Amino acid sequence: MVTLSPADIIVLVLYFVVVLAIGFLSSRRRIPQVDYLLAGRSLTTPMFVMTLVSTWYGGILGVGEFSYRYGISNWTVQGVPYYVFAIVFAFLLAKRIRRTNFTTIPDKLEEAYGRPTALAGAGLTFFLVTPAPYVLMIGVLLQMVTGWSLAVCVLTGTVATVIYLFTGGFRADVNTDVFEFGVMFLGFGVILPFAAAKFGGWRFIVNNVPSNHLTWDGGNSLQFVIVWFFIALWTLVDPSFHQRCYAAKSGEVAQRGILISVIFWIVFDAMTATAGLYARAALPHLDQPVLAYPMLAEATLPPIAKGLFYAGMLATIMSTLNTLAFVSATTLGRDLVARAQGSIESPRAIAFVRWGLLVMAVVSVALALLIPSVIRLWYTIGTVIVPGLLIPLVTAYFERWKAGPGFTLASMTAGWVVSLGWLIAGWSQQMGDASHYPLGIEPMYPGLVVSLMIWAVGIARTN
Repeated sequence: MVTLSPADIIVLVLYFVVVLAIGFLSSRRRIPQVDYLLAGRSLTTPMFVMTLVSTWYGGILGVGEFSYRYGISNWTVQGVPYYVFAIVFAFLLAKRIRRTNFTTIPDKLEEAYGRPTALAGAGLTFFLVTPAPYVLMIGVLLQMVTGWSLAVCVLTGTVATVIYLFTGGFRADVNTDVFEFGVMFLGFGVILPFAAAKFGGWRFIVNNVPSNHLTWDGGNSLQFVIVWFFIALWTLVDPSFHQRCYAAKSGEVAQRGILISVIFWIVFDAMTATAGLYARAALPHLDQPVLAYPMLAEATLPPIAKGLFYAGMLATIMSTLNTLAFVSATTLGRDLVARAQGSIESPRAIAFVRWGLLVMAVVSVALALLIPSVIRLWYTIGTVIVPGLLIPLVTAYFERWKAGPGFTLASMTAGWVVSLGWLIAGWSQQMGDASHYPLGIEPMYPGLVVSLMIWAVGIARTN
C-alpha cells in the first residue's frame, strides 16, 4: 500500500481523464477496416516513433524487478539485444513489410504458404501478444494505491485501458500512445534528481549494491544471459512492429522511425537502470523486487512529484497494454475467426475484432493471476512461441529462403511444441539455472534447432 497525497491523486485522476478523452475522441461512428485496424496507413515519422517507443517499453515493473535482482545486466539482457534486433528489423524487414500493403502477419503467411500456415501462425501470434504481463503490472500498481484484491485490480485496470479501443481502434491506440510517450519520460525524469539529492550520486550506488550488480552478467550463468538474447528475436516476429510498419505512410517512414526509436530506448533504459540501482542501494531488503520502483518513489518523492512518477509508470504500462490488446483481438477476431470463414475483408471482421477484445481480456487476466511474475511471463511466452514463428515468418519475405507450405507448417508446429515440451519437462520456480531442464539446455534452443532442421530439409527438397 502506498501513500498518496490529495495532490498526487489529482495528478493521477487527470492522467486517466486525458487518456480516456483522447481515446474516445479518436472514435468514429462509421469506420472502414483499414482505418479501424491501421489508422488509414497514415503514420508520419514523429507519430510512428512515439507510438513504437511507448509500445515497446511496457514492462516497467519487470525492468525494476530485473534491475533490483541483477543490476546493470538488465541493460545487457533487456536492452542491447533488442537494440540489435530492432536495427536488423529496420534494414531487413521494415520496407518489405510496408511494400506488401497487408494488414497483419497471418496475411503474409497465407500469401507465402497458404491458409493452414496462416491459421497456425495466427494462433501463435495470439499467445505471443497476450498482454498478460502488462495486465499484471497495472493490477499490482492499482492494488498498491487502492488496497483492493489483485484480481479486482487486474480486471479494473484491463477494462479501463482497452474500453476505448472498441470504437476507436488503432487510431485511438496511437493517439493515446503519443500522450503516454511524454508522460513516461516525464515520470522517470522526475525521480532521478530527487534520488540523487536524497542519497547521493554514483558513489552511493557503488558503495551500496552487491558487486555483481555492476557486472555485465549480474552473476547469472552465461546460458541464462544468452537465452535472453534469443528471446530478443521476439522483435523480428513482434506483431506491434509489423502493425506499425503496415500503418506507416511509407517504407522509408517505417525504417527511419525504428532507427530513431532505438535512440529513445537507449535514453529511457539509462533512466530506468539508474532508478533500479538506486532502489537496490537504498532499499536492500525488499520482499517483492517487482515493487522496486514504487518503493523507491515512496522513499524519495514529495507530493505532486510522486503523482507524476506513478503517472509515468502507468503510461509506460498502458501504452503497451492497449496495443497488445488490440493486436491480440485483431489476431483472434480477424485472423482466426474471420479468416476461417473466408471473410477477413468483410465488415463483419471489425465485429469479430471487438469480440476478440473481450476474449483477450479474459485470457490475459487468467494468465496474470496464474503466473504472477512479469519476468516469468516474458520468459515463458518468448521461450515457447518465438521458435515456432521466427523462421516461417522471416523467410516469407525472401523468395529464395521459402520452403514448401507443408515443410513450413511442420517447422512452425515443431518449433513451439518442442520448446513447450522441454519447458514442461524441467519447469522450476528457480530462474537463472538451466540444470533442471533436459540435458541442462534452455527450452528455446531445441525448439529453434528442430524448426531450423525441418525448414532446411524443406529448402533442399524445394530446390
